[in-house]
Amino acid sequence: MRTFRNILFWIHLIVGVATGLVIAIMSFTGVVIAFEKQLIEWAEREVRTVQLPSPGAPRLPVEELVERVHASRSEGQPSGVTVYPEPTSAVLVSIGRGAVSYVNPYTGEVLGNGATGLRGFFQWNVQLHRWLAAGGDNRAVGKAVTGASNAVFLFLAISGLYLWWPRKWTLRAMRPSLWFRRGLKGKARDWNWHNVIGFWSLPVLIVLTASGMVISYKWASSLVFTMTGNTPPAAKGPPGSATVKVPAPAEETPRKPLDVLIAEAQRTSPTWSSATLRLGGGTRGGKGGSDGVDAVTVTLREAEAWPLFSSTQVSLNPFSGEVAKQETYADYNSGRKLRTWLRFLHTGEALGLWGQLVAAIASLGGVFLVYTGFALSWRRFFSRRRTNTEPREEAAAQSEPAA
Repeated sequence: MRTFRNILFWIHLIVGVATGLVIAIMSFTGVVIAFEKQLIEWAEREVRTVQLPSPGAPRLPVEELVERVHASRSEGQPSGVTVYPEPTSAVLVSIGRGAVSYVNPYTGEVLGNGATGLRGFFQWNVQLHRWLAAGGDNRAVGKAVTGASNAVFLFLAISGLYLWWPRKWTLRAMRPSLWFRRGLKGKARDWNWHNVIGFWSLPVLIVLTASGMVISYKWASSLVFTMTGNTPPAAKGPPGSATVKVPAPAEETPRKPLDVLIAEAQRTSPTWSSATLRLGGGTRGGKGGSDGVDAVTVTLREAEAWPLFSSTQVSLNPFSGEVAKQETYADYNSGRKLRTWLRFLHTGEALGLWGQLVAAIASLGGVFLVYTGFALSWRRFFSRRRTNTEPREEAAAQSEPAA
């Protein structure tokens, strides 16, 4: 048993040193982007609100709002539009994958592009977190490196638990690992920090890294479905991202106005808090392809929904306005439900602000685990001599008498 423990210790140390820098980057960026949504909403709180001209004032067509935003920007194509139930809320038009513009729904005035600096900052950190901000053909390499490093981090968490596991479950044996001790220096301090931070952050780090595996690897995502007795989705991308097809019209038929499609989707969820329409579904007019045309998809968020991340996907025929498919969280099979939970547990959003805070603190703990692990390894491999006080301090850290 002791031989296995020694072997596991050296594997833990070596792979930790080899991947520590990437793990530290992923952990630090995880802290940075933990409250991205809330911070952006706060920074854009003024541009999100417009003055109501008069009670019941008519709104401009969504198509016109999108065109005005498109004309005001020198680059990028509108990819989506989000409307809110409050009469004083601006309409948000998404540009590409990360940029946005706000437009007054009554006058058509483009109010601005939001907090572009803050959005750019978060977008860069997300890219650094996911693929080390690599671009072009190197992005796949970056994703492979972060995916493997996340898998190593999961191994480090589990192996660290085994190495930490006390031989005797007594206060005297466990106390050095339960809280920080004052007055320690050098190796004794690093050992104390490494164990205490690891002890308190370990459960959360296992959830974060295990859910990261599901996000990083298709086989891990498919395993979630297989373990719950469901068939893994064949389409690439997140579960449920496949496009819904509707029959092509028999004759040249104009598509319904976007306002009509959005209103039809809203009728399926009276308590909706936002409605986002992905642009590009269907064709501008005509018969479409032999296999039909893409439906227009509207995603509805509901106030006080549970789970907090749940939404309703409404797919509509762009020519008739009829609902072709409606899917809520309750309609998911058990595999997709678990897969969706894992996606939002990875960021803590599944449990709201408290969940995000816990995930951020654990991620910060990951940074310190890398630091203390490096420091302990450096002293083990490169320290030329050890002072007479360090062994005594380390022994005191590991065997403090019970109070």
